[in-house]
Formats: sequence, C-alpha cells, structure tokens
Amino acid sequence: MTSDSLSPLRRVTETSGTILFLTGAGISAESGIPTFRGPDGYWTVGSDVYRPQDLATWRTFSANPELVWPWYLWRRSVCQQSDPNPAHAALVEVEKSFGDRFTLITQNVDGLHHRCGSSAFRTFEIHGNINFFRCAHGCSPKQPLPQLTGAEPGSGFFPDWRAPLTCTQCGAWMRPHVLWFDEYYNEEQYRFDSALAAINAADALIVVGTTGTTSLPAHLLRVAQSRGLVIVDINPNDNPFARAAKAGPGAWLATSATEGMNAVLDALQV
Repeated sequence: MTSDSLSPLRRVTETSGTILFLTGAGISAESGIPTFRGPDGYWTVGSDVYRPQDLATWRTFSANPELVWPWYLWRRSVCQQSDPNPAHAALVEVEKSFGDRFTLITQNVDGLHHRCGSSAFRTFEIHGNINFFRCAHGCSPKQPLPQLTGAEPGSGFFPDWRAPLTCTQCGAWMRPHVLWFDEYYNEEQYRFDSALAAINAADALIVVGTTGTTSLPAHLLRVAQSRGLVIVDINPNDNPFARAAKAGPGAWLATSATEGMNAVLDALQV
C-alpha cells in the first residue's frame, strides 16, 4: 500500500468529514476468536453435529433451548478468553480524535470493541452482544449474562444452569442477545435505523475484516456507492467492499486488520 492510495481519505479528514467504520469477524480473528462460519463454529452433541446455521435460529431455540444455550455459553467463554488487539485499539484512538464525526458499526458479538474502550454511544452492535441476554418473550430488556461454568463442546449440558437462564418476571427462558438467522434487524435491539442514518451522514466508509454477506452490511455498501463515498476496505481477501473501493474513490488494503488500521491512522493523522 502507498500513502497516495489513501489520499481520498485524507481529503475527507481535511474537510472535517464524517467517518463510518464497519467491522466484522476479520478484526476479531486477530484476537484468536474463530470466525462464525469456520470449522470451529460447529457444535457436537453425542453423535450429532450442528452447524451455526442450525443453532443460531429462533426456530431451534424455541424447540430446544437446552441444545442452543450450551453452544452460546461455550462461544462466550472463547470470547472472554481473548483480548482486544491493536486494530481495536486503533479504532478507539480514531474515536477520541474525531468525536461525533466518528461512528462504528460492528457485526461482531464478542464485545471486544467495548472492552477496548469504544463508547456504547457511538458503537452500534447490529448483531447483538453475546455477553448479554434478555427474556425470550420480551418482558425484560437485555442485561449482563451471569458467569456460568461447565459448558464444553460435546457436553450438551452443564450443572445447575436452568435457574440463571430463567426470566425472573415471567418464568420463560432467557435468550442470548444476538440476531439469529431467521430474525430481522430492528432499532430497539440492533440499532438498524441508527446504522442507516450513519451511512447517509458519512463522507467515508472504512471496512475492516468483513465480506458483507449479511443483509444490512450489504445495504450499507450499496448506499455508500450510490452516494459516492470514499470507501476503504481492509481485508486480505477479495470481496464486494474491496471491488467497490478499487472502483473509487478509495482503496483496497489487502492486508491484516492491524496493518490496515495503522495505515488508516496515518492517513487520518491520528
């Protein structure tokens, strides 16, 4: 990469423009968190092997919450054993420098952005946060998920787990605060309207570690292209964001999240 490739982004900074970041699994992979669709995302109970697409649905949860919850508790334990990396820290520095000219939209549910210092006010977790849960019947809002031990791959259960995962108001199951494959985005839980407002107010879109295969990120790309935004994509692999960035104005940084964010920090003079 060269400094000239990020000159459109530098001009946004010089004209007091607004920067929108979109992050995905690639940024958290550098912290050791397996990608959701990778081989480590599968869950085995006895002789049955379940794919994420099998488990991460309202349909499966409503039919068998005792199958779904152990997988999420195991996934949360993996996230909690991981630490934010320099790419997460770089985004914190951009927010400190840009203030209200900065917005972060993340597809990740691991909570690493918040743990690193990104503010809740300017960070939209459009797929939820695995560290929270809420009543499956909607009678109580999201709240921190208590620490529960004993969930291991293949176990299918762990001791004394039903009570902590029961709604204290109605007695129904609590559910992970995540967006499932058979559910829709909304503003209350997943900041859908806020994300749309952010892309319509932005002067530049910087994408870190996602191919935009889910519907809202793909829509953000279409809006960015229609508005002629500067697009910078940080991803070692070709993808729709990379192709849009190369088409201009913008740049594709075919590198890691950390190396790409270091280049962005230089361009933004942070």
